Amino acid sequence: MVQKDRNQGKNQLRVGRLVKAHGLKGALKLELYTDNPERRFTPGAEFTLQVPEASPWHGKTVTVREYRVMNGNPVVFLDDVDDRTAAEGLVRAILWIDQDTNEVEENAWFDQQLVGLDVVRDDAVIGTVVRVEHMPAQDLLIVKAGENEVMVPFVEAIVPTVDVAGGRVVVTPPAGLFEELADTSDEEESAADAAE
Repeated sequence: MVQKDRNQGKNQLRVGRLVKAHGLKGALKLELYTDNPERRFTPGAEFTLQVPEASPWHGKTVTVREYRVMNGNPVVFLDDVDDRTAAEGLVRAILWIDQDTNEVEENAWFDQQLVGLDVVRDDAVIGTVVRVEHMPAQDLLIVKAGENEVMVPFVEAIVPTVDVAGGRVVVTPPAGLFEELADTSDEEESAADAAE
């Protein structure tokens, strides 16, 4: 079902994760991955579910009945999820929505837009994005740096600039994320210098 619209100019955009059942009437607390939840979670909005294959919800979609903020938390009610037991069966499900490629939210990119981009630190190319992994807490850019793959949390503090048109992402990684790579090459250079 996820693939059905890919050849018709559609892609899937991850917009939220169901984190826990809320109350007794089937409500679920949401972790939001969208800047505009009021527009995304309107009554009738349909989402593709990312759940384990063993889940009875695998391959199914859900439809929003109601979205509201309760005690500061975003909460969603879904069609055919009428009690706490049904809601608990959806905990940890990730919600995806079909999105036209011409309609992109600010700070949202499709995986295929990121794969192949140069990864730049301090004006030097240090690797290439080879894939994006969607984890429950956050997305990870998998960067091929030399012979190694480095997992870079795809958060604004570490990846402040994504320049798809320019073919690059700028990273400001914390100490230790790429340094092991530098240490290895420094040791190899030192060994080569000592051998000469």
